[in-house]
Amino acid sequence: MSTVEEFFAQHDDWPWNPPRPGRATFHYLILVTEGELAHDVDHVTRTVNPGQWLWVRPGHAQCWHPPGAARGPFILFEPDVLRPDLARLLAPLTAHDAPAVLSPHPDDGAWLQQTALQLLDEHRALGRRPLDVHHALRRSLLESLLLRLANSPGIAPATPATATAGTGRADRYGRFLDVLELHFRELHHAADYAALLGCSVRTLSRAARDATGKGVREVIDERRLLEARRLLGGARWDARAVAVHLGFTDPANFGRFFRDRTGLTPAAYAARDNRTDP
Repeated sequence: MSTVEEFFAQHDDWPWNPPRPGRATFHYLILVTEGELAHDVDHVTRTVNPGQWLWVRPGHAQCWHPPGAARGPFILFEPDVLRPDLARLLAPLTAHDAPAVLSPHPDDGAWLQQTALQLLDEHRALGRRPLDVHHALRRSLLESLLLRLANSPGIAPATPATATAGTGRADRYGRFLDVLELHFRELHHAADYAALLGCSVRTLSRAARDATGKGVREVIDERRLLEARRLLGGARWDARAVAVHLGFTDPANFGRFFRDRTGLTPAAYAARDNRTDP
């Protein structure tokens, strides 16, 4: 737990000089209280204004921009810090495809900022209280903060535990995304996921269309493309290794897949994304 300005001051020559993409292994949660923060998440530059939160989740590719006038609390936490029951409630918020920039409900803004500052204060209070009390307070404040952030516009409410599995297209699409995240490397057809979910391809297709306006195959391809961009960029894998990792039988097929969707060959994309000039 720190602040944006302290983080920049402590790392004045890294990682933005020159900026290089990397893969997040923690949750990066930043509230901007002053100025403007620019940050690349999965190769898209996000602009975060006062009152907004930036959330980079584990697995996302990120790239820092040169420090500016941004100010605000900066929270880092590991994925397994959340208790299982809380993790289920927060699943829509922590999902890999949840919004990178959150704009909380106006009624929540002041409360969220105050809670983040209290969390920062407790982090700095190490030694002021018994260690177990200190850790319990930090956990309680973080959990309260995340539960309130889950009320932000654009975050779908979690499906109640008492709901019948498979009821509603939104629920079915949410389960499809969960299964996709586990299997997108080896399963590439709508029929594969329909079989896992116990429904027809037509039913799954309707759920995807209702949720996104896209077909199931397009959603699958977008997830594979995102992983390819992450690996070619921040992870610096070569095209052949990415092709094998994503289940392409021939690197040439992967090359066509990537070029058709980005306008660049994998090699050209990697060269552009890994440039080291400031």
